[in-house]
Amino acid sequence: MNLADRIKALAPKYGITIAELERKTEISNGQISKWSVRSPKTENLEKVANYFHVSLDYLTGNTSSNKTVDLDDENVIFTYQGKPLSEEDTALIKRLMNGKN
Repeated sequence: MNLADRIKALAPKYGITIAELERKTEISNGQISKWSVRSPKTENLEKVANYFHVSLDYLTGNTSSNKTVDLDDENVIFTYQGKPLSEEDTALIKRLMNGKN
């Protein structure tokens, strides 16, 4: 499945047409359909990924999982070398990933 096909498959799940998606994400009319033969601008690809709450890897076919991780979910366990991180280290990572020092 190419990029354009993946987006076309996501759109109905979100109750939106490709034309509406282009308007909402401020992508030029007809551009997404052209992505089956042309590479999109990174900023446009990011707009679509953000709209659907999926990763760029999922959109581009590098992974088949469209799941994202909610850093605020208390059930998310951060590990390093197979061992859970301390609460202090986990809090630090969450702050850094959210752009806070």
